[in-house]
Amino acid sequence: MFDRLEDLLIRLEEILSELQEPDVANDQNRFRKLMKEQNDLTPIVEAYKEYKKCKETVEDSLQMLDEESDEELRELAKEELSEAKARIEELEHELKILLLPKDPNDDKNVIVEIRAGAGGDEAALFAAEIYRMYMHYAESRRWKVELVECEEIGIGGMKNVTFMITGNGAYSVMKYESGVHRVQRVPETESGGRIHTSTITVAVMPEAEEVDIQIDEKDIRIDVMRASGNGGQCVNTTDSAVRLTHYPTGIVIYSQTEKSQLQNKDKAFALLRAKLYDIECQKRHDAESEARKSQIGTGDRSEKIRTYNFPQGRVTDHRIGLTLYKLDKIMNGDIQEIIDACIAADQAAKLANMNE
Repeated sequence: MFDRLEDLLIRLEEILSELQEPDVANDQNRFRKLMKEQNDLTPIVEAYKEYKKCKETVEDSLQMLDEESDEELRELAKEELSEAKARIEELEHELKILLLPKDPNDDKNVIVEIRAGAGGDEAALFAAEIYRMYMHYAESRRWKVELVECEEIGIGGMKNVTFMITGNGAYSVMKYESGVHRVQRVPETESGGRIHTSTITVAVMPEAEEVDIQIDEKDIRIDVMRASGNGGQCVNTTDSAVRLTHYPTGIVIYSQTEKSQLQNKDKAFALLRAKLYDIECQKRHDAESEARKSQIGTGDRSEKIRTYNFPQGRVTDHRIGLTLYKLDKIMNGDIQEIIDACIAADQAAKLANMNE
């Protein structure tokens, strides 16, 4: 591990030196690549430098204890020695986590697709509430949210809704939300007062660039039509809605949230790229199924990940056995504690795999 850390320290110094060169600033692609590498390496190198400093403190303190007879100075050396040893333990754990292989998609924006499952209208109402939960969470992170497509029902629910979240590291956080979300409560549509169980599915897909996924024009049919439903001016008056049909996979994308046909087309293609990229990622995950079993947030859409129990005001994440009695806050977007716990459990599982 420490040989690798020394190599990373040297690499960071090389990058900082390269960034000073005049020709680098003129090459935007190279500049962005170096800046990203610098941002990735800086926290690792800073932790390693602190680790080395603590090691020096341990050596200096031990030397002082050997040579010093003054009791007051000896007590000071013992205190410094104890603090440095404790910090070394912490830093060794931090460095192991920082050196874990990084998901190449972690820095990407995400496309989130929520679909009502079992439970009819109640599932659609819950889908709309989970959509609002993610909207509030994104606002708290200062992320931008754009609606891609939505199918509403008359009572305020959503059969399905797809939206894009643009923000630094969005996928690294949101990927833990993929799976089946279950709600237990007395439905607004139920007069008998019985508790019902309904489900929705959440799919979190990294945004795919054109370089990630190449789409052959021959494989696509593009239809334009008049938008229907809510949408303000221009709806039903211009052919602004776009439908894409991808022949090889049978995927159909419909986008009508923008007034401009061009904007709807861009959104539809962004969603199609994300879905095709997600299929490729799923294939890779399936090929590494044993590794996936020990990880949190693997993207298994059939996995029941969380239950929201309204009568008891609790939320339980079944993957990590976490139960929180703050349902109101969570439904209002306060999901960071759950996500942090998922990240910690995922890191612990990966560390355990490395040590096997």
